Amino acid sequence: MSISTPQQRIRAVREEYSLRETLEGYGFSVPYLLVFAAFLVYPLAYGFWMSLHDWNALFPDRTEFVGLANYQTLLADPQFWNALGNTVYFVVLTVPFLVVLSLLLALGVNRSIKGRRVLRTLFFSPYVLTVSVVGLLWQDVFETNGLIAYFTGFVAEPVNWLIDPLLAMPAVAIATIWWTIAFNFIILLAARQNVGEQLYEAARLDGATSWRAMVDITIPQMRNPMMFVVITSFLSSFQVFGQPYIMTDGGPAGATETIVMYLYRTGFSAREFGYAAAVGYVLFLVMVAVSLVNYFVLQDDGGTSA
Repeated sequence: MSISTPQQRIRAVREEYSLRETLEGYGFSVPYLLVFAAFLVYPLAYGFWMSLHDWNALFPDRTEFVGLANYQTLLADPQFWNALGNTVYFVVLTVPFLVVLSLLLALGVNRSIKGRRVLRTLFFSPYVLTVSVVGLLWQDVFETNGLIAYFTGFVAEPVNWLIDPLLAMPAVAIATIWWTIAFNFIILLAARQNVGEQLYEAARLDGATSWRAMVDITIPQMRNPMMFVVITSFLSSFQVFGQPYIMTDGGPAGATETIVMYLYRTGFSAREFGYAAAVGYVLFLVMVAVSLVNYFVLQDDGGTSA
């Protein structure tokens, strides 16, 4: 008959409990993993397989394996580079404003001012609109007889921003900032409200100015939420489609055709699904690279964050 010490019995109970806890954890994870595999892993793998073929969705038996030919064609396609350049230009126009303005709005509304609840509602209200409403609304604002032309018409000739190659993309960017800044605003406002006020009281006792308090307390404490806002702003701007599609249809002369619009036209208008899949994969790799760069640049270096 084996004799076990109390320590051995305790260790056996702990191991049994740990095993049961591990199995329960895997059990709870299985539904998510199945959904993750079905709706993300499989489409990614299938899309890459499509990009290696001259894909014919109507007649699958005519589908031909072409290897990396779609990627070679893509790299030599001036329309692809034009669309990618337009997308990068749009990202440059929107992301800094989406981050900086949302931070300033969050810090401003967080102060004890009259009507701040009304201001929060006003800042957030555009976000509940659909992209079609936003596109048509700002289309009326920027056209020759629109709101901007009405006010600038007193000092200059009215201009339709949406048919000017130099002004069309800034017009789309302005509409996008007005529409989507609310999401970042809410995230950063919640992050600011999680910063302990005792830190600011201590800073004031030490004679710190409002600027020093923001640089030394607010920004470091909000590092992780700000990193989230920056990365999501980059990703959403790289995937812009609805606003330029409704406001300009990619014009004038392709000045506002983004990479997702090019993918859409290639796949659903030209029926070149394999080539469109290759475009989608290049966009995917670009967004992964941008996300990684943002993460390593903005990651917390050991400080306390919200």
